[in-house]
Amino acid sequence: MHTILYKKMLTERTWQMRVSAPLIASKCRAGQFLMMRIEEMGERIPLTIANWNRSDGTVEIYFQEIGASTELLASLDVGDTILDMVGPLGNPTHVTKLDGTFVMVGGGFGIAAGYPVARAFKEAGNRVIAILGCKTKGVLICEDILQALCDEVHVATNDGSYGKQGFVSDVLQDLLDRGESIKMIFPVGPPIMMKVISEMTRPLKIKTMVSLNSVMVDGTGMCGSCRVTVAGKTRFVCSEGIDFDGHEVDWDEMMSRQKMYSRQEQEALVYYHEHGACHGGSR
Repeated sequence: MHTILYKKMLTERTWQMRVSAPLIASKCRAGQFLMMRIEEMGERIPLTIANWNRSDGTVEIYFQEIGASTELLASLDVGDTILDMVGPLGNPTHVTKLDGTFVMVGGGFGIAAGYPVARAFKEAGNRVIAILGCKTKGVLICEDILQALCDEVHVATNDGSYGKQGFVSDVLQDLLDRGESIKMIFPVGPPIMMKVISEMTRPLKIKTMVSLNSVMVDGTGMCGSCRVTVAGKTRFVCSEGIDFDGHEVDWDEMMSRQKMYSRQEQEALVYYHEHGACHGGSR
């Protein structure tokens, strides 16, 4: 059992939680994730480890209410417990000192997953710029902690309610146009955004590592549901990633596979609303 120690609503359906998990906290590094099962009959869901405190034995997670399991998680309060948490899983992001600027591009909820990687590159002595994108100002998350960390933070909103009106790709183009010496870009967020950024940087030969959010069932490489094609070969995101070269990912295949459990996810959400319990199906 893992006790919830802190809970905060960031937007209408986005939450931050701090959970007691001493074994995970003692080993995790930037770019890794955990698998969680809230109740006995519930499914396993993957969540990025956004922060950790080794001395306190705690980890922080961010999540959106988008399905039955995440709605159930959001209903829990401080003092409640989570049945299972397994991690750290996946390979940590390879962090190095660059001869130039590191740019983290976070789209929507992906901003939370990009934060620990941006922090790791800053701690390695790099110049770090964060580009944050969302539909409207009211759903922007993590800007404050990234402002405290990064050399620059730029925001793009689809509706122009905050920052630059447009997309993260527009802000990235502005940085390139001004002559910023970008040596590595780390996009994390919706697959279509990561694809667009990867296609932008391909002709420029800027190293682009993406954090993939494939559908996962077990998180250890046994089920194969998270598989993607990278450089023409089948790779398992959970055990061989979660970071891959964005120029080598088959994005169309990945986006198609993201929809493979859509019917089951919807059925699980309906079941949860009717019965108040999760019996599979939704992230």
